[in-house]
Order: sequence, then C-alpha cells, then structure tokens
Amino acid sequence: MNEYASVIVDVKARQTDRPFDYKIPDQWIGSIQPGMRVIVPFGPRNIQGFVESVKNSSSVEHPKNIHTVLDLTPVLNEELLSLGSWLTEESVCFKIQSYQVMLPAALKASYEKEFELHIEETKLPLPLQTFFLGRKRVKWKEAEEEQLLPLLQREVKYGHVELHYMVKQKNQKKMEKYILLNTDDPTEIKDQLPTKAYKQQQIVDVFIQENLKELPWKELMEKANVSSSSLKSLIEKGILKEEKREVYRDPFAHRDFVPSKPFPLTNEQAKAIHPILQSIKDNRHEAFLLYGVTGSGKTEVYLQSISRVLEEGKEAIMLVPEISLTPQMVTRFKSRFGNKVAVLHSGLSAGEKYDEWRKIQRKEVSVVVGARSAIFAPFGNLGIIIIDEEHETSYKQEENPRYHARDVAMKRGDFHQCPVVLGSATPSLETFARAKKNVYTLLTLPLRMNGGALPSVSIVDMREELREGNRSMFSVELFEKLQLRMEKKEQSVLFLNKRGYSSFVMCRDCGFVLQCPHCDISLTYHRHSNSMKCHYCSYEESVPTTCPECHNEHIRYFGTGTQKVEEELIKLLPGVKIIRMDVDTTSKKGSHERLLGQFEKGDADILLGTQMIAKGLDFPNITLVGVLSADTMLHLPDFRASEKTFQLLTQVSGRAGRHRLPGEVVIQTYTPEHYSIELAGEQNYDDFYQKEMMIRKMGGYPPFYYMVLVTVSHEDLMKVVGVTERVTKFLSSKLTGSSVILGPTASPVPRIKNRYRYQCLLKYKREPELVNHLHALLEYYKEEMNRTGLIISIDRNPYMMM
Repeated sequence: MNEYASVIVDVKARQTDRPFDYKIPDQWIGSIQPGMRVIVPFGPRNIQGFVESVKNSSSVEHPKNIHTVLDLTPVLNEELLSLGSWLTEESVCFKIQSYQVMLPAALKASYEKEFELHIEETKLPLPLQTFFLGRKRVKWKEAEEEQLLPLLQREVKYGHVELHYMVKQKNQKKMEKYILLNTDDPTEIKDQLPTKAYKQQQIVDVFIQENLKELPWKELMEKANVSSSSLKSLIEKGILKEEKREVYRDPFAHRDFVPSKPFPLTNEQAKAIHPILQSIKDNRHEAFLLYGVTGSGKTEVYLQSISRVLEEGKEAIMLVPEISLTPQMVTRFKSRFGNKVAVLHSGLSAGEKYDEWRKIQRKEVSVVVGARSAIFAPFGNLGIIIIDEEHETSYKQEENPRYHARDVAMKRGDFHQCPVVLGSATPSLETFARAKKNVYTLLTLPLRMNGGALPSVSIVDMREELREGNRSMFSVELFEKLQLRMEKKEQSVLFLNKRGYSSFVMCRDCGFVLQCPHCDISLTYHRHSNSMKCHYCSYEESVPTTCPECHNEHIRYFGTGTQKVEEELIKLLPGVKIIRMDVDTTSKKGSHERLLGQFEKGDADILLGTQMIAKGLDFPNITLVGVLSADTMLHLPDFRASEKTFQLLTQVSGRAGRHRLPGEVVIQTYTPEHYSIELAGEQNYDDFYQKEMMIRKMGGYPPFYYMVLVTVSHEDLMKVVGVTERVTKFLSSKLTGSSVILGPTASPVPRIKNRYRYQCLLKYKREPELVNHLHALLEYYKEEMNRTGLIISIDRNPYMMM
C-alpha cells in the first residue's frame, strides 16, 4: 500500500507556502513520521523540507518520491508542529520560517551547487576544457569566480552539463576515538609481548594500573607517553580495538558547580509561591505576575517552583533576557539541579547549541535555562514556564517570525496545562494592566531579602553642573563618591547606554556631520580602531583629518561613549582598575563570563558598561551605581521611551547594596523634572504606572489599543512612497470605524543599506478579520516582491519603532 507525505519545503515565497505531496519510497513506509526533516526534489534541485502529515492517498496525479530522510526521530513533536501553524498565522510569516526558528542553526540546511559533466571535456568550448581538466564535477562558486557561468548555462541547455543542488548538513556530531582492551587478562598479554616492545608494554600497563577496559585515545596516549604507531601495532595484533563514539560539546566542562540547597523562604516568598505550587499540583494553566523589588528573592521562588515540578516528573523552561544574565543564572541553576540543566543562549557555538538541544530532545535533561529561543525547547511534558525580567524587549524577535516569547509561553502553558510565571521589578504596562484586570494573578514581593534597604538615590541636574563651570562628564557628587569607594576598597558600577568613543564627528566651521553612505544615520567614532562605524549596516571608514565639505581642520568629536568614559576615568583617578563591558569588548566567546568573573574576584574597582550590565548582576561589594546620562533613551521617537527609561534606571539602581553594605545611586540627567526619572529615583513603580497609563490612554497606545507596523522598503524612493500609499488605502478600506491609521510617513531611519523605508501604523481594539487582510495584502504584492526586490514587513505589536 502506498504512503504519501505532506511536506513544507524550504522556499520562502508566498506561492510555495503550502504543503506539497511526495510519495514515500517502499523502504521508508512506516518509518517516516510528522516532524521529520526530508530532502525532496523541487524544480531542478533537491531541498530540505518538514513532513507535516503522512497519509494513504494524494490528490496529485504523479507525486515525486522523497529523496532522503534526514532524521531517525522527529525534530518537531506534535505540539511544536501545531505551534508552527499558530505562529505562521499570528506573526504573518511563512510556515518554513516558523519551523526553522524552533530548531538550532545546526539543523538548518545549507545548499551547495555543483556542475556535473556528461560528455568528454574535449567537446566543450576551450575555456571550459581547461576549467574541468580531468574533473567530472566542479563547484558553482569556482565557476562564478572564473566568470564562466554564461558558458556553462549554454552547456546545461544542451544537456552536456548538469547542475546539482547539494544539501549540506551542518550538524556535525562530535566524535571521539576510544581504545578498548580486547582481552580479559591484560597481564597475560603483556608477558607475551616481545621484551624490546617497551612502548607497547607501557600501553598495556596503563590498562592494568587503572584497572580499566577502555580509555579515550588522547588520554591513553598522554598516560602511556607513546606515539600513535605503538598503539596502531597493538590494534593490528588484535590486542586493542578502536571505536568512535559520539560525545557532547560541554560549554561548562571547565567550571565546577558547588551543589546548593534551597534557602528557607521569607513570609513574603512563601505567600507568593503558594498559588504557583497549587497550580502545579492541580495541573492547571494559570498566568502569574511575580512583581518584586530588585533583590527581593524572585530567583529562589523560581528555583523552588522548579524543584516541585521535577518531583512530579515534569520539565521546566526558564527564560532570562540576553547573554549577560546567563553566567550567574547558570551557576545558580547548575548548582541546584546539576546535570539536569541544559543551557541555550547566543554565546554558545553552533555545535554546543546543537548538543544542548539534543540533550533536551533525548530527555537527558529536564530544565532549560536560556534566552528567547529556548521557549521552543522540545519538551513533551512541561510543568512550568518562567520568564524572568519579563519587561525586556529582547523577548520580541525583530525578524520573521516576529514572535514575543511571552505569547508563545502562554500558548505552550495552555497546551501542557501548566503555570506560566512572569517576573519583574518593573513589569511592562501591558502585563501589569492584565494583572490589574485579573487576567494574570498578581503575586508581590515588596521587601528586599534580609530586610535590606533599597539604595538611596540622588538625581543630579547636569545643567547646573555646566552653569558652575563643570564641563566634565562626571558631576562633582559622582566623582567624590567614586573616589571614596576606591579608598574603602568597595566596587562601583557606571552605566552609559552607548558604545564607542563618541556619538558623531562634526566640523566646527560648517557643521558637516559624517554620515553613512548607505544609511541615513551619522557614523560613530571608535577610538581603539580609529575608525568611523555605522551601527546599522557595519560600514566602516577611517577618521578624516579635514572636513570633506569645507576642507577645514576643525573636526571635533561630540557625545560620549563607553571608550571615552574609560579614558577619562584613567586620567582623573590614577591607579583605577576598570572593566569595560559593551558589544566591542564582549564579542569573543566566553568574554562575558571572564569579565564578570574578574569583577567578582575584585580585580577591578569600576565596572563600566552599556545595557548588558543593568540587569541580573548580584555582587556583594557593589555599593555605588552611577548613571552617566539618563536621557539617552528618553527622546527617541518611541511611545515606550519613558517606560524603557524608568525600567532601565530602576534595574541599574537595583545593582547597589544587595548584601550587607548599604548602596547609593547617582543619576545624572539634563531633564531631572521628567516623571520617569523622578519616579525611578524613588523606585516608585505604582505611581509611574498610573501616570504612564493616563498618557497612553490619551494617545491611544497599548495597552488600550493593539498595534501593527507595516514597513515598505526598496531601492527606489518613489516606488516605496507609492506602495506605502496604496497599502494604507487598502487597510483603511477594510477596517472598522474605531481603528486609526497613521501614515504613510518616512521611517525614523529613512534609509538603511541603500534601501528607502516608509511605514504606516495601525491602531485598533477589535478587528476580527485583520490577520486575513494582512495575508491578502502580502498575497496581492507577492509577484512584485519576487520580481523587483520590494519588501513589505508586518510587525504585530511592535517593540522597535525605528
């Protein structure tokens, strides 16, 4: 009996965004299951696809055969397949993108093209004869470099040459050689060896002394202190045998984790954890908001909730925002749960991520700690999902599929009937509003652990400092406090949300600012490489000595970056030891962990950094936090600017005085009267929430309205303007009267990578047919998008307005 598979193919195009039927060859009948990856013929090539379903009949008259099967077991379980369908619908993307986002990069195929010769090379045109020269197959890339593609194209048409698409697998399993003893009595074997074969005797001695039957090849060579030829002789004699075994790449093999025991809970913690444990016991899906001040012991509540889940034989996902949180968080989880923990974050190599993912898939671990994509961990029996610092915008993916980890968590929590816990000292307005309406259950931790006081906060008006003649980037108060901390051998954290040396370079004579030639944005000066860089497209050029416009030499650097602050501190505080953490210093693998480890050991007086140091750090000796410019995010064209400023200032303030020593915070600003800065100084979230909600209601922004941002981009400005106008008209005609469309208008950054960008913003309360209209819009423009390179991107509930 024939079997057929419905396959979603790896082609990101509107017309192929549907299942295609393929016949399952006889040898694979019964073994191909939904969720497996297969290689299928598609047009002239073989490509990767995902099996969605297996059936006994097909409406296609002569379906092609599946070429190869890539998996022995499904990489996507039944739940993740249905989650992929939901994600496609919700984020208005292609289904192949939804499936691929759930898997580690190592499982995504890469394609290589090769030409195969079908006739004698002497019958080819002369340039191709010398190109093939005794070879039957040559790479596409090689032909492209030699500029022979037009000639080869003609030969392909005649059937003399065939073009093959090769699917290359990236997921190389790490294999290690083991040497096994092929006898029960090694002493007897040793006596039979020639007396002059000292090296071979040394090898057998290792097995006798260690009382082992097998050892890794490398280890045996080191212990016996011999060359590989002696080892090979023993293998040839049949005394030893060689075996290759798969081993995991362990990113934490170099670290020892000291086991930790649960701490006794405070009354507040016990009160907060009770409803979560009840929900676990009842197998009931419920969403909780754990709202607790910085340092109130939220992590211990997470750890003890997960312990209960593991006792029930279930699994847990713990999400933390971005890489900077993971070293300390990983230590806490590995110390508590040992080898039951897998870690997934962007600091791991592709191989390490693949190995961690396979531990989850093989059910060798039951807890995952990771950043955004860990929400797709292939668990089949989830007992709890926790999202720490739930307000973080990094939980929203900025390219297709544009999902928010919180929405996926709620969907998975509902499927597994398990609790979802959102934790934060500064919840997002949308989350807190849901808690106020009892959509989420609100749990509070109003006090710091050990009864510690929140740090005292001082807000410094930098306009006053300027009036008094202080042109330094440090106020008098902050500088004096830094000096005092150095004398007391205590540590300080300095926060500035800007990497690089200075924001831009300007000519003092004519006002010319150096711009990126491909984007409408000024270039940032980086001192260590003495270059100007674009933070959007990575364009780089050397620093001009004269103004390109008026040829004057009055070139000056404006604004302040982390590099400039570091240089200034070294000048002002002789002997100061500084650790700088920004994108430039943490780009190498393991650099986060190394730098934070140095700071924890007390190798530096000051930790200076960007956003990555604002959250999750917990060091006992930090008693001072300085915010150099609280206004960096406040004036961005984004309705969440005040909320992001408040959250960041509160979080960074929370790094001080978390243990015995009291903490102080100094916030430097040019707008001290702004409510987000004033209330962050008081750590008063409740008043901030009331004030911000009033402003959001008046402006018609979330959580009172939902939003969709439609961005159109193309290399031709007039085309972009025309298409955005038509898109806006189309959506206006389909919407109910209560919805609002703003635009069309140029995006805040109107050109990136030589592509012009226009957008329209849709605000609505109830539009049941909206998703259908958005799909129809993309369907209408699909041909033009394929033909001309036009891009229409749709972002539902956007977090990046730029």
